[in-house]
Order: sequence, then C-alpha cells, then structure tokens
Amino acid sequence: MEKHFALRERGTTVAREIMAGLTTFLTMAYIIFVNAQVLSNIPALKGSVPALAAATCLAAAIPTLLMGLWTNMPLALAPGMGLNGALAFGLCLGRGVSWQTAMGVIVVEGILITLLVLVGLRESILRAIPLALRHAIAAGIGLFLALLGMVNAGLVRMNLPSAPLTFGNVHDRGVQVAIIGAVITFALFALRWRAALLAGILIATVLALLTGVAKPPEVWLQVPDFATFGQADVVGALQPALWASVLAFLMSDFFDSMGTVLGVGREAGLTGPEGEVPRLREVLLVDSCAAWWGGLCGASSATAYIESASGVAEGGRTGLTAVTVGVLFLASLFFAPLAGVVPPQATAAALIVVGFLMLKSVRDIAFDRVEEALPAFVTLITIPFTYSIARGIGYGFISYVVILCALRRWRDLHPLMVGVTLLFALAFALE
Repeated sequence: MEKHFALRERGTTVAREIMAGLTTFLTMAYIIFVNAQVLSNIPALKGSVPALAAATCLAAAIPTLLMGLWTNMPLALAPGMGLNGALAFGLCLGRGVSWQTAMGVIVVEGILITLLVLVGLRESILRAIPLALRHAIAAGIGLFLALLGMVNAGLVRMNLPSAPLTFGNVHDRGVQVAIIGAVITFALFALRWRAALLAGILIATVLALLTGVAKPPEVWLQVPDFATFGQADVVGALQPALWASVLAFLMSDFFDSMGTVLGVGREAGLTGPEGEVPRLREVLLVDSCAAWWGGLCGASSATAYIESASGVAEGGRTGLTAVTVGVLFLASLFFAPLAGVVPPQATAAALIVVGFLMLKSVRDIAFDRVEEALPAFVTLITIPFTYSIARGIGYGFISYVVILCALRRWRDLHPLMVGVTLLFALAFALE
C-alpha cells in the first residue's frame, strides 16, 4: 500500500487517508438521495427512486475507485448537481425528450470528452489557461463551497421574491444545529485538530438526531435495483435536434470538472509552480469516462466533486482517500438509508472551512495587472453568484479575450483560449 500510494512521500498515513475519505463521503453522501429525487421528477421515473439511488451509488463508486487506484489523486466523483437538473427539467420536462434519450445525450457528450482527452486537447486547453485565471478558479470554487455551506446551514436563503439572497431564521432548529456544529468545527479547526471536520460532522449529526432535525432510517438494508442501468438511447441522442444540448452538456461537464481538478489539486499541495496537476491526462481520462458511465447507469453525468476538498482539508493527499470514498459508495448500494442520516446542516461547517482554505489562492493574483486581474475577478465572483463553476469559467474566459483584444494584444492570446471562448459564447447563445 505504501509503494502504490506513496504515502510517506506525500506526508500522510493510512489512518489519515481513510479518515479523509470518510469526511469526503459524508460531505457528498447527500447526492445519493438528492440525485434520485431530482431525476424522479421525470414522469416515467416517478416511482423509481430506489433504482435511481442505486444508479447514483454505482455511477459514483466505479470511477472514484478508478481515480484512486490509477491516478493516486484524492478526488471523488458522482453525478453532478446542475447537470442532473438540466437533464430532468430542461431536456425531459422542458423539451419532452424521453429519459432514455436524455441519458443517451450524456453518454454521447461523455464519449466526445473522452476523445478530446485521448487526442490531448483537453489537457492542452487546461495548460492554456492563464495562471491568474487558474488561481481565480480555485478561489471562486472556495466561495462557491462557502455559499453552499451557508445555504445548507439555513443561514442563507435563496430565490425569494424579496431578494436573490437573504438571511435565514436562527430560531429554526435546523439552523441552530448548524450553528452549534459550526462553532464546534471552527474551534477544533483553530486548535488544529487533525479530524476537526469529521468530528464536527459527526457531532452535528448526533445533535440533529437528538433534536429531530434528522431521523434514524426505518430500513437499514436494501437490495439494489438496477432497473435504469443500460437503458440509455445513444442512437436517439444523435438526432440533429439534440446537437445543441450535447454541446451545452459537454461545455458544462468539461469545465466543471476541470475547475474542480485545479482547485482540489492546488488545495492538496500537489500542483507545480505553474499550477500543473500530476498525471493530469489520467485524471482527465477517468473524469471523462465517468460522464458516459453515469449516463449508462441511468444516473446522469458523473464528474469530479468539489466536496473532495473537504477530505483534502482533513489531510487526504493520495488515491487512498478516493478508494475509501468508492468503497463507501459501493456499501451504500445496500446501506443507502444509513448514509441518508447525515443532514445538510451537519456538513455545512465543513464546506465553509474548505471554502476559507481555498480562498487563499486570491493572494497569488497580481491585482496591479488589470488585464489579468479583472477577468480573474469576474471568474471569482461569477462561480458562486451563478451557482455554476463552468459558467463562471466561461465568463472569465470571455472577459479575458475581450480585454486583450481591446488592448490590441492579440498575439498574447493562446489559440485554444480563443477557440474555447468562442465555444462558450456559442453555448450561451444556444441556451
């Protein structure tokens, strides 16, 4: 195990990696049920929540195990939030596409991304991103995670008629559980406890159970239902009317995961002086294959999860962290109700702490160079404000190209940056 994962080389231990993996899993286990609930809004899948939960576990477990064993990176993968909503509400409910064809769209875009990795284009695009924008992506993801944590805690409420964002009700028991969990987590973190985040999640979960915010599962064991597996209609997804949808999913998938890889790699201290990620091609290949695998499972596109940063903050530095998460997702095929005990209020503080840690990337942005700092700032604020990593990256790319063109510095623009920016503009226009 030491030889395969290079534990000593990365300054970690087996116990620390397993603890980090457990932290990551608890932070992202919500996806098992939330993804099933989102997809069950499709009329044909209304009564298929157990099958959708099993599909989610399977879509997460296999690529996460592969990520850990092959790339030795502490990255976990699962069906992506946002992508699942676009599939359910945009494609199926909005345009009347069958869920099988919608999953076929995911398989097609995943195969296309895989081909881009195999020819080296995806890796080249990542290397073409200016360093200031890479720092901004990591910091923007940090703000995004902090916002997710505040929303999960109930301290911030969204989509209200009075204001886009407003404060929550501190008299709500769920909010009170989150606040107490945050106080404990912050104190343990300030005291530099190695397991501060995990301890905070577990204590807050126990408190949630005692106060009725969370409930023990009625059923502890379930038999997996694989009814949605292998139902993707790839041929139907190839019709010209769905090409724009394939492009939209491709762009979102492509850059969501790219931002996550950069952000988590940097937080783990695994990136080089120019922000390069070790074994980048292998990482991107696993992530790309996870997209079509998620569609094949009937669970929507699987992608690298930014919640992986919680395990990194707990000390995870190798693929053993990811292997731990993968094994727990496999176990959840049978014990999914147990994973559902952890409420969002219990993981809120961990996300806020991770957001704090990732925001330190801001200090590496040269704010005196407006041509780089302004696009970086656009990226930094639009990732959390639009609730989309890919959209924030797209706005940052477009602003960077526009500013350099205004300064008549066309020669400083990498051709791949220009090409990707045009694709972003096209994808936004076709929405």
